[in-house]
Amino acid sequence: MSGICELTLETRDRVAMEAFYREAFGLSVLDRSEDRTWLGVSRDCRLGLWTPGPKEFGDEGGAHVHFALAVAPGTLDELAAKLGGRGSKVHGPQEHPGGDRSLYVEDPEGNIVEVWDYFERAEGASLGIHGLASS
Repeated sequence: MSGICELTLETRDRVAMEAFYREAFGLSVLDRSEDRTWLGVSRDCRLGLWTPGPKEFGDEGGAHVHFALAVAPGTLDELAAKLGGRGSKVHGPQEHPGGDRSLYVEDPEGNIVEVWDYFERAEGASLGIHGLASS
């Protein structure tokens, strides 16, 4: 396995959700159709914003705890200011044991988005997921 390639969130207001992720995180629109929008997160990952209702393979919306987006170290303070300037309630940036930092923000549907510099830091990139076992 090489990583997450897709994450899908259910939304009642696709326009607001798309605007949030485009403006807050600079994600680009890959595709729009009647019931979904695909946004590019990275070279190998996309974020789906889907309206409620039946989808292929029995997909259904539901609650989740949170998800995280990776960013380069040194960018969280500027991002926190940008998000705050948009009226978003931002928690952090906060430093974790080991020196990595993250911030947390809610999207328009109430999903918690963590923005974390761990995997972009040298120790996170070299340890990968195995380095998280002791965290």
